[in-house]
Parts: sequence; C-alpha cells; structure tokens
Amino acid sequence: MAATFPSVSQPSQASLTDSPPKLTSIKALAAELSGLTSIPPGYSFQTIPNIVNDEALSVSEANESIPTIDFSLLTSSNPEERSKVIQDLAKACQDWGFFMVINHGVPESMMKAIIEACRAFFELPEEEKQEFEGKHVLDPIRCGTSFNVSVDKVLFWRDFLKFFMHPNFHSPTKPSRLSEIALEFSKRVRQVAREVLRGISESLGLELDYIDKALDLENGVQILAANLYPPCPQPELAMGLPPHSDQGLLTLLIQNEIGGLQVKHQEKWINVNPIPNSFLANIGDHIEILSNGKYKSVLHRAVVNNKETRISIAMPHGPALDAVVSPASELRDSVSNLPVYKAMKYREYLEFQQSSKLDGKSALERIRLTTTKDYV
Repeated sequence: MAATFPSVSQPSQASLTDSPPKLTSIKALAAELSGLTSIPPGYSFQTIPNIVNDEALSVSEANESIPTIDFSLLTSSNPEERSKVIQDLAKACQDWGFFMVINHGVPESMMKAIIEACRAFFELPEEEKQEFEGKHVLDPIRCGTSFNVSVDKVLFWRDFLKFFMHPNFHSPTKPSRLSEIALEFSKRVRQVAREVLRGISESLGLELDYIDKALDLENGVQILAANLYPPCPQPELAMGLPPHSDQGLLTLLIQNEIGGLQVKHQEKWINVNPIPNSFLANIGDHIEILSNGKYKSVLHRAVVNNKETRISIAMPHGPALDAVVSPASELRDSVSNLPVYKAMKYREYLEFQQSSKLDGKSALERIRLTTTKDYV
C-alpha cells in the first residue's frame, strides 16, 4: 500500500510561523494558505542560510536572448544549411548550454494537450494521486512534492509527476486521456531529441551517430517530468527548484504561459522567455562527461510567483540504463590525453543524483578526476 501524505488542517497565522508544516502536496497547501500572507518555515529558505547556491546572484535586467536552433535545418539535405546550423549548435552548447528549438515538427496542439493532461493529473483528489506515489527513484511512475523529502532541509514549492516513457512506456491510468496523449507525444519528442543529439555529436567533431551508438540510444531512457508551481504567498522566500544541472544527455522542456525558469549565464541569472511553440533544450551532465568538459551542463532554477500557477514539462533523454558513460577518447586533453571524468554506468549516476539533495552540480563533481581549471 502506498504511503499517504497527511492532510493539512486549516492553519492559524500563529501555526504558520511557530510549527513545522505537515507534508502535503503544494497544491493542497496553497489552497490552505489562500488569503494568508506567509508560508510555513519549512518552505522558507531564510531559515537555513546559504541553502541555495548562488542565491545572492543578481538577475540580469539586460535583454539577453538564449540562442535559437532551427530544427528544420538540422534535417536539411542542403550541406551549407546543415553546416551552418551545426556551427550554431556548437556555439550555443559552448556559450550557453541552453537553446530554443524551433520548427521541430511537433504540433502545437499536441504540446498544449500534454500540458493540460498533466494539469488534470495535478487536479485529481489527493488520495487518487497517491496511488502513483512510488518508492524508488527508478520506479516507472512517481509523484510527490519538493525534490527528495527524505533529504531536503527546506521543502520546495513544487509538486511533480515523473514517468518513464522509453524504452518501456509507463503512464498513470488517471486522468483517462493522459496515457494516450503522452504516448504519442513521447514518440515525437524522442525523434527531435535524437536528431539534436546527432547534431551535437557532429558539432563535437565526432561521427554523426557516435552518441547514438556509444550510449545505446535505441534503448535510451526518456522521462516525462511534469512540475506544478502554484501561487506562493511569499515567493521571495520560497524556491520552486534550486540551482541544479540535469542528469542525462539532453532535456527538452515546454511550459504554460507563466515564466519562472532562470538560467545562470556569465554569473547572472537570466529569465527565460520561450518562443511560442518551441522546445527549450539544455545539455545534461552526460554530454559534459562525454565531451570531456568541452560542453558543460548549466545551472538553472525555478522561481515562483504569488499570482499564477506555472506548469512545466521537462523531458530528459539519457543513455540506456546499463550504458557506461565516459569521455570520448577523441575528445580527451590533447596534451595529457587524460579523461576529466571517470566512467560510470548511467543507472548508478541516475540513482545517486535522484536520491541525493539537489545541490548544483554535486553529482557531476563526485566523478570528476581532475581539478584542472581549464575544465572547471
């Protein structure tokens, strides 16, 4: 039997400041806090100094635009067009680690449908959602709150639903249309991800199919991670998700019209304003490992607001669970020919990262073999 979240009784203003919160979904908690002006201390990052890395970094006011990659040119039969977009992709990976993917061929109606289907899941009664709570980080379906409540010192203002879509497809049975929509969406998104990874492989000077073959992407892991960030009475004290990099090779993300994602770029946080009908793509830790540090995964975080609910759907794409990921020999340091990261099975990395505190790039640092500043 799945464990249940204790219900939250109607709190008084005093109880919000004097007692720790009972564990519940943020959606339920936000409803309980409706009309109040403060959050329980267990959700306030003021209570534990420096819990969020780089919390004090300023948010850039400049109109800085994340690079854009035209997917249609990646699949172009015109060599000059493809060569140009591969150069653009290399620059985007080196300079930002993030980029928008446009003209990808996934219908806008399908992107909106999956967002609404996930919204419907979060609107289910609490006891129905708890049927899919899950126990282990590699359980095919999991839902819950925060990131990892067993180790989080402060809880995040976030509910989540995660399920594996490849190599074997899983989905909650509720709401009724979620599974059908997610199955078709997963197929279309995976095609986009594999083609982008072919471009990244080529941009690194590797064979077009190097990543695909070396990491067995035919059996590669594809996960759908839906995030719900309800309005927060004190958004300046809470955090949707702290600064972190993504495990895996490539994450493709969509969201509703509400902003909240910030990317760390040149020591400042940049507000991300996605182009309509685009995917926001970012390279993961395993591209950094494979490229031996040439391309780096980038810190990003989710902030919250006090007015509107944000929904995002992130789709990480990784190697096969049993694939061993190590720096490509062709990309090792030309002077020492040494790898910067040790080889590690993807399953082991995924289990470690998902069961630990979400703390910057700590999972990647765990397998770093050198502190050479050129790779930091």
